[in-house]
Amino acid sequence: MKPSIVIIGAGSVEFTRELLGDILSFAELGSVRVVLHDIDVARLETAQAIAAATARAAGAQPEVVATTDRRRALDGADYVINVIQVGMHEATVRDFEIPARYGLNQTIGDTIGVGGIFRGLRTFPVLAGIARDMEQLCPDAWLLNYTNPMAMNVTYLHRVAPRLKVLGLCHSVYWTMVGLCELVDVPYDEVSYWSAGVNHQAWVLRWERDGRSLYPLLDQRIAADPELRRRVRVDMYRRLGYYPTETSEHSSEYVPWYLHDPDEVARLRINIGEHVSISEQNMAEYSRVRAQLADTDTLPIDNGSTEYAPQVIHSLETGTTRVISANVVNDGLITNLPDGVAVEVPTVLDALGAHPMKVGDLPPQCAALNRGFLGPVDLTVRAAVDGDPSLVRAAAMVDPNTAATLSVEKIWELCDELTAAHADLLPETLRSTPNRPDITD
Repeated sequence: MKPSIVIIGAGSVEFTRELLGDILSFAELGSVRVVLHDIDVARLETAQAIAAATARAAGAQPEVVATTDRRRALDGADYVINVIQVGMHEATVRDFEIPARYGLNQTIGDTIGVGGIFRGLRTFPVLAGIARDMEQLCPDAWLLNYTNPMAMNVTYLHRVAPRLKVLGLCHSVYWTMVGLCELVDVPYDEVSYWSAGVNHQAWVLRWERDGRSLYPLLDQRIAADPELRRRVRVDMYRRLGYYPTETSEHSSEYVPWYLHDPDEVARLRINIGEHVSISEQNMAEYSRVRAQLADTDTLPIDNGSTEYAPQVIHSLETGTTRVISANVVNDGLITNLPDGVAVEVPTVLDALGAHPMKVGDLPPQCAALNRGFLGPVDLTVRAAVDGDPSLVRAAAMVDPNTAATLSVEKIWELCDELTAAHADLLPETLRSTPNRPDITD
């Protein structure tokens, strides 16, 4: 029986096109059942056209169903790929414009920080609905989550639906390793590596070719290039000894050292507000693809799967063994990070499922930063689960970049304003604002 693959939020042009291209590139998956779901009818129609054009380009014959009814989409699913963005571009703009008025710089705003906190809070109600539907309609299906904030979403799903099989998937580790190999002129296919931490702040713990560390080659490359030293994650690597697995723009938001200091922003060429322009580019790409589909019935695909969800599905369906980086709830996997929150670890895929690998202790300096990252993650999830708006403010207060920039009173004021701005998308219990302490005493 052919597997049923559901894409929730299929109106996302970028993800749907890449995921379907990779899925249908596998000969064994050419006749799968693909169910596309989105609440936006126009975007869903575009996703259906993308699926048909991609299938023709791949020479595949999948069964494609498109529906705005989530329960219909999930009924009998084997794999559910989640790529939703609650609030779309308008919410992203609010996440940047409101904090900017307080003097708080953000670059991506989708992971921790006030942007990540409120993105998580408006995503949780939809995740809870997906989880309830899956428990009733496809309890044995795998939920493959791409939606950010990854660590918050995976942790939240574990708290509200602990029996669901959830993997959080992000390509940051893969592209980091590809980029590092290009820097030192070593073919990616000839290296092995071991990475672990939290999503968007994991660490390259080992990186070897023929049993020899490639870090000395990277050191030589950095020493020879002053411009390379003007990148946040290169700066972090030189000070911490392990290379972080996300871009410099992402990495700058998860520590207290850079974004509040104009000199550091200039030295490290940090692009403030980058994600707003990325979001605008995604909207333009959607319009471009819609126009392209009006003139052609095929879309070119990039042969060779690099996204993780298609690899997960292929491995579980065919028994092909692979190792990827996946986000799962910590259960003794990383022993110097707290249990019960999402961590990113090497994970073996085979016919029996996904098997996260035990890492043990991270280097202490890496674990210390990850614990600071996980503070906002845990508090944001607890705020939603407990219905406690004061924990939303606590999450922002312990966020490294926010705390380094704003006073506690300004943090509360900012959270109040963001709550009002996003109120219709937030859990009802978090739409009120808690009483602030009297600071005039």
